[in-house]
Amino acid sequence: MQLALHITLKETLQTLLAIAIALCFTLANPSATLAASATENSSIVTSQTAPSAPSVGIDASTISSEKLSQFVSACLQVVSLIERREGELQAAETDSESLRLQRDIEIGAIAIIEQAGLTRQEYLQLLSLANVDPEFGERVATLLQEASNS
Repeated sequence: MQLALHITLKETLQTLLAIAIALCFTLANPSATLAASATENSSIVTSQTAPSAPSVGIDASTISSEKLSQFVSACLQVVSLIERREGELQAAETDSESLRLQRDIEIGAIAIIEQAGLTRQEYLQLLSLANVDPEFGERVATLLQEASNS
């Protein structure tokens, strides 16, 4: 039973991180197209966005629990925003409409990140670190799971 729970937790984290990576790609490259299938295939999103991710430049051991809590809160809210708007984005009939929706999502995500007490750069650095540092990624996964269960 614990193995199944761990696998489910890991799959949940992978989905959340794939969505967050898609957002990271959008924030880092505002003119790029948002990956509308982020929740469908995290390996494609990861491979498409990994080269464009910002350099981490921070050490996991120096991150305060307050910053980590802010990040987890922002991440969950950003994922929720993307999930709420995903249908609209997929239903966009023109490139112009799709770009407008992407900009709206980006603006909303930046507002969420800033309301959580982080800068866009801090959010992107923590997101990158969660993807490259297995220990930190596991820590984030645990906090995401705890936060989403409460």
